[in-house]
Amino acid sequence: MAPGKWVHEQVASFWSRYLYFVGIRQQNDQLRLELDSAKKELAELRESASEVERLRQILSLTPPIDWTRRAARIISHRLGPNAALETFLIDKGSAHGVSVNMPVVSPDGVVGRVLRLSPTAATILLITDPNSRIPVVSQKNRTQGIVKGEGPTKELTLQYVPQGAPVEEGEVLVTSGLEEIFPKGLPVAKVTSVGRSGSSLFQLIHAAPLFTPRQLEEVALLFRATAAAAPVPTTAPVVAPPPPPATAPVSPVITPPNAAPSVKPPKGLKTPAAIPPAPGQGAPPPPPPAPAPTPAPAPAVVEPAKPAKKADKPAESEKKRRKPARTEGQ
Repeated sequence: MAPGKWVHEQVASFWSRYLYFVGIRQQNDQLRLELDSAKKELAELRESASEVERLRQILSLTPPIDWTRRAARIISHRLGPNAALETFLIDKGSAHGVSVNMPVVSPDGVVGRVLRLSPTAATILLITDPNSRIPVVSQKNRTQGIVKGEGPTKELTLQYVPQGAPVEEGEVLVTSGLEEIFPKGLPVAKVTSVGRSGSSLFQLIHAAPLFTPRQLEEVALLFRATAAAAPVPTTAPVVAPPPPPATAPVSPVITPPNAAPSVKPPKGLKTPAAIPPAPGQGAPPPPPPAPAPTPAPAPAVVEPAKPAKKADKPAESEKKRRKPARTEGQ
């Protein structure tokens, strides 16, 4: 083999391998981009699926009678031993119809109530806060008491349960509705222990909340349904009669002093305006025309006095005019 030919083949082979590896590298880079995009899309789909499942659970929550629900998203937490209150912030406020002491629930049970308001946000006080107290009743034995919060990472206590009142471990506590804030029958906590203290008149009962505060992302607000349905009329609506036809304004007629008097129609002859409409026409008769103003009386015309007639001539003048009658002798 000639040395020149061998060198040519080596150079061509090296160049072809170089181009091949360059193409492979470009293809690997493209595949890595597609893999990163697929991982990002998969993470978004998983997050969307998780959100859909949470929202589906909230929508599956059936509110009590005369109550409606509205979902809200938690936008801030203030939990732990350094927090003044066990609260969190939601994205609904007074502009959305939220009011103070409105119940807040989750698919598991009661979360708390609205403590403070702003137009676009609201602060929720959790049932685990020491300032929270809710009247409850045991679901099985119907024993009443008040659930009080004890702070973060601590169980709730059921207060004012007399000695001997039946309460069992694992029994669910539901709202009694006595404080008129929470509707009756919402689950609040589950009894974990029942004990007695030495000289106390009440039992020492602990209960665990049904939700985990740090795992909440969406909650539901309960609104009172104040607007009742309007009754459906059973009778046919009354149709108002049509308004009378508009008539042209009547201008007053002024009669000049020297005008001839108007000719009145003979008695018994009715003008078209005075003829009433035939029965069954439906439209009411038009209103009578406005009376024409009475013309002012014409000034009296004083005729000049005629000259008195001359007195008749005396009877003597008439005698002179008469010719004397002839006698027979003449």
